[in-house]
This record gives sequence, C-alpha cells and structure tokens, in this order.
Amino acid sequence: MNQIVVDRRKVLLGGSLGVMAAMMPRVAFAQAGEPARMNVIAFPEPPTLFIGLDQNGSTQTVAGKIYESLLTFDFDFTPRPGLAESWDVSEDGLTYTFNLVRNAKWHDGKPFTADDVVFTTKEFLMEVHPRARGIFANCETIEALDEHTVRFVLKKPFAPFLMGFEMSTAPMIPAHLYRGTDFRTNPNNNNPVGTGPFKLAEWNRGTYIRLEKNPDYHGEGEPHLDEITFQILPDAGSRAVAIEQGQVQQAQFFDVEMFDVLRLADLPHVELTTKGYEFYAPVARIEFNTRVAPFNDKRFRQAVCHALDKQMMTDTIFFGLGKPATGPISERTRFHDSDVKVYDYDLEKAKALLDEMGLTPDAKGVRTRVSFLRLPWGETWARFAEVVKQSLAQIGVEVEIEAADPASWTSRYANWEFQMTSNYPYQFGDPALGVSRFFVSSNIRKGVAYSNCTGYSNPRVDELFEQGASATSDEERQKAYSEVQKILTEDVPMAWLVEVDFPTLLDTRYEDVVVSAIGVNETYRRARKAS
Repeated sequence: MNQIVVDRRKVLLGGSLGVMAAMMPRVAFAQAGEPARMNVIAFPEPPTLFIGLDQNGSTQTVAGKIYESLLTFDFDFTPRPGLAESWDVSEDGLTYTFNLVRNAKWHDGKPFTADDVVFTTKEFLMEVHPRARGIFANCETIEALDEHTVRFVLKKPFAPFLMGFEMSTAPMIPAHLYRGTDFRTNPNNNNPVGTGPFKLAEWNRGTYIRLEKNPDYHGEGEPHLDEITFQILPDAGSRAVAIEQGQVQQAQFFDVEMFDVLRLADLPHVELTTKGYEFYAPVARIEFNTRVAPFNDKRFRQAVCHALDKQMMTDTIFFGLGKPATGPISERTRFHDSDVKVYDYDLEKAKALLDEMGLTPDAKGVRTRVSFLRLPWGETWARFAEVVKQSLAQIGVEVEIEAADPASWTSRYANWEFQMTSNYPYQFGDPALGVSRFFVSSNIRKGVAYSNCTGYSNPRVDELFEQGASATSDEERQKAYSEVQKILTEDVPMAWLVEVDFPTLLDTRYEDVVVSAIGVNETYRRARKAS
C-alpha cells in the first residue's frame, strides 16, 4: 500500500464553531475512571443502519460496529476470526465448515447460533442482497450440524468463497426477528439488533448517531471504548474545522475534501493513514453507456482515454493520494496485471481516432456533443467533471455536465439514463466479488445500480471471469484475469483513471483503530484511547 508521509507527524501503520459544538454530545479526553468516548464523522448521514438492506458507504462505517460476519481480514486478505472461531476447507474446495464462537448474543439477549447463519445465508441474503446472492448461489447445501457448527457445500469450486464473509457482504441477521417476515418492512430495520461490540443508543436525525458499549459482547474484555458518536456534518468546511479543533477524532473516505487532507494531517494531534482500504481498492473511472452513439464505437472511448491526463488528475484532483490506473483490477488487490494496453496522454492520437470515425470539427472546432452525469459525492467529483469537460474540449468534444443529487444519480445510473458518468466502486478483495459484476453479460440488469450499467457484452470476457472464479489455483486464476484485463483495456467500456488511496485522519490519542483490510468499517472491538 502506498503510504503518504507528512513531516512532523507519525503516519499510522496499522491504521460557526459554537453552533457546531452545541450539536455535539460531549466527547472528551476524560480523566481516569471516566468513560472512554470517541467522535467520528458520518458523511453523508446513513439512510439506515440496517446493513442487511443497505450497503451505502456511511451505513457500513456505522453499522460495522453493530453487526458482524463470520470473518474479518488482515491487510493481506488472510481471513481472521469473527463470529467463527475456526474453519476448515476440504481439499477439493467444495466443503467449508465453520465453528462458531459459543458465547455470542444478539443485542436483545438471545443466543447467536448456527441457525442464524443458515437463515442469513440461505434465506435473507438470497432475497435482498445482490452481491451476496451471487456468492451463496454457489452452494448446494447450507446446514447446521449443531448449534455452533455450520457446513457449506458448493456445487463447484468458487475460489473467493471465504472472502464473502466480510461484514457488508454477509452480515449476520437474527433469525428469531426476521424469519417469516417481510424483510424490507420488518420494524426491526429501524432498531438494529446485531452481535457487535456496540449497540444503538440514540439517533438524533440530522445531528448525530450515538452507539454505546455492548456489555455482553463475546470478545473477552472488549470493547475498550464506552461510546462512539457519529457526527452528521453536511458542510465540508465544518467537517475540516471539527478535525482541526479536535471536536471529532476521526474522518475517513471523502469526509474531508482532498485539498484539506494534508493540511490537517500536519497538525500535531492528527495522524494520517491510507491503510485499511485494501478490501475496497477503488479505481476512479468514467463509465460509458456503450448502447448510445458515439460511445457505441470503441474508437471514441479510446479517444477519450487518450485525452485524459491521469497523472495530472491524480495530482490535482486527489492531491497525490493515489496513482494512475492501468485497468479494471487495482494494483492494491489480487490478480492485477499491468501488462495491458496503456492509454498515454496524447491529444493527437485522440484526434486521429475521431477523424477515423468521421467526427470532423465544425466551424467552432466542435466534433460532437455529449453529456456527463456528475457524481454527487462532494467537491472532488465536481472538480473531476470539470477536468473531464476541459480535457475533452481540447479534442473537439463538447461536454455538458449534468448535476444530480444522490437519489437521482443512483436512479439514472441504474436505469442507464446517462452517456457517461464517474464512479469508484469497491473491489472487495477479489475480482470475482467486486470487478466481474460490472462486465459479465448476465449482470446487465436495468434498475440495479453497481451492476453492468455500461451494457458491455463479450462472451470471452464472460468465460474468463467464470474461469477466474472457479479455478482452484492462484496460477490458473491469474491466467484468466490477465487475459480479461487485456481484452477490457482494448475495448474500454470504462476509462480507468486513478487508483485512489482513501485517507483516514485520526486523533493521536487513539490506537488499534485501523487493524484490518476493512479499516474504518471494522467493529472497533480493539479500538481504545491511548494510555
């Protein structure tokens, strides 16, 4: 992982003001014997805390302390115990047996058992969770061998199966509250009941979400914090000031605008890490709707790629927090291959491709006009859209930027009502989990966001992604994914631009916060105030 080093501070290796202050419950560096509290930014406000139905980024950050899955993952993706204390995989890669912790309880006091795992993976997730459905559809059987043992038998090998037991992919859901109900309207959706180290205490909508310590948590002596309060601060300036003044102790993802990150990281009470995002490994990109002209011609898409200066975008939009991308699979995750067609910044090559298409300039130098649906997650993406507009103008492509709020952007994206848009979805540690969904023909599903919304279809790509998912050796998987990367970078249904290093800004008085590949979305069972 590429670490950003700032002078006069230690980089983590593991990991009006009066009005704003009045909004925040008191969080202090308490005297000995007082409760240990932590304030964290939540931006935007989560639509729900029920991670089973919504995997929005801010939902994951808060709900990751309430819900758990069977496993978590080291920075190198090695699986570690969660609600499973151990597991076995058969030699043929078809049978997975999990031994569950024996003292876990739901927040309402009921015991967590193998029946909850079977219900979650066989019923609940198969109905409501598109990504998990694709994982557990590989199972021939899912059964409880006893109260604390679960066995999954696959129809055929699925190499990243263990990776599917990450919190946002397979959050465990209480069977006694959900079995036999309408999952989407169950009243418990508004009162989350998990097994995690923290429980929902209070949600003052628009202001804060307060979690309190779960006294019955199964981790011995954990958690170490008594309370975590997530501050909802819609204004970017207020979020930066809150970090600067020590009123919040953590910001993550794009909470703070990129131009403020290094300034804040240089403060004596703030540390910066880019670790803890390995599981997500986002690649900032432009997605093209390949159904509509001129994007249905790969020469146009290639011309766009040549017209965008990826190094400049890395430096000026993301302020060096990342590196130029070469293709769909991030170097930060598994099975990346850099031996692919690379689109150097070359305006003449771009113009030549447009000439070849017959898109010649008019009297004003305009060859064609296109629209860009702007991603609505902060000023970073507004600048991103402006850079795209200015860059394409140099080759005679006039761009109209279309603004959208989060709901309308998601709807238009899901329903293919765009010509091009920006995006940076997560890769979830394996191409079979987070990458293939955007390119396989079977996932062209209108109305489903973060699926194959570009409309790209290539039978060989479908075949290679299937081979990569089912191969039993890393060598076989790499061979399939290397070929698929070569094909995709030739066809460019997307322009892959920057492998983003999300920043986490953390108060130096806290430790053991970023401890895994899912970073700030972890349980925080180990997080503590430094003594």
